[in-house]
Amino acid sequence: MSTDKGPRVSLVDSHCHLDFPDFEDQLDEVVSRAGDAGIDYMLTICTRVTEFPKIHAVAAAYDNIWCSVGIHPHNADSEPETTAETLMDLADDPKVVAFGETGLDFFYDHSDRGRQEASFRAHISAARETGLPIIVHTRDADADMTRILRDEHAKGAYPGVIHCFSSGPELAAAALDLGLYISISGIVTFKKAGELRETVKTVPVERLLVETDSPYLAPVPKRGKRNEPAFTAYTAETVAELKGLDVAELGRITSENFFTLFNKTERSMIESHAAS
Repeated sequence: MSTDKGPRVSLVDSHCHLDFPDFEDQLDEVVSRAGDAGIDYMLTICTRVTEFPKIHAVAAAYDNIWCSVGIHPHNADSEPETTAETLMDLADDPKVVAFGETGLDFFYDHSDRGRQEASFRAHISAARETGLPIIVHTRDADADMTRILRDEHAKGAYPGVIHCFSSGPELAAAALDLGLYISISGIVTFKKAGELRETVKTVPVERLLVETDSPYLAPVPKRGKRNEPAFTAYTAETVAELKGLDVAELGRITSENFFTLFNKTERSMIESHAAS
């Protein structure tokens, strides 16, 4: 890939699912390939509180990986009702740096919409109380997402990011107005993602993150394959082009953004890990 040329590009994959069966018995190789591609740090994401120990174990095994704790909206019905206090208790660990992923998914409607909203609000409450960010999933729910984000912000500010952003400019503007970040996945490289590419051009670079959402959504030219953190580099190349930046500079900025948002991470690790 072109990022192999010129200055070393250092990136953070701000959203991946390394506990998923797709990576079983291959995790060391996957993490090694990520490092070879310049992805120095990764955040592996919880989708079920009942499986949190497994997610935490992945993060605990590697110095350069952190994790979150939370319930994906798909799982709001099947997971036990979880309070902000329960989430905060589980986040009382140096490896746990965020809540989620949480939010609304009205495309699949795998869970009752009311339970999705209640779970989402509990995650926001935990974020507001602790200062740790929420990781927001949203699909086909822009109006309700905007309503809840604004309603909760009126109760007090909270940090967060809309991950794998694929909505329109209106939701992006609303999220930015509330101080949230926008994370871009491999979708931005897809042929039919013209509207998303135009939206990315409007997002201030100091509010952008990059991610894989692996094992899903492999970017071009890896589309159709199992995604993995190493492929963050392809997404970064496209985002850099859209923002008129050298990819190394985009990597520097988005990495700084990551460590600013996920403020429980140890910024001093950047230099020590990259030098190892």
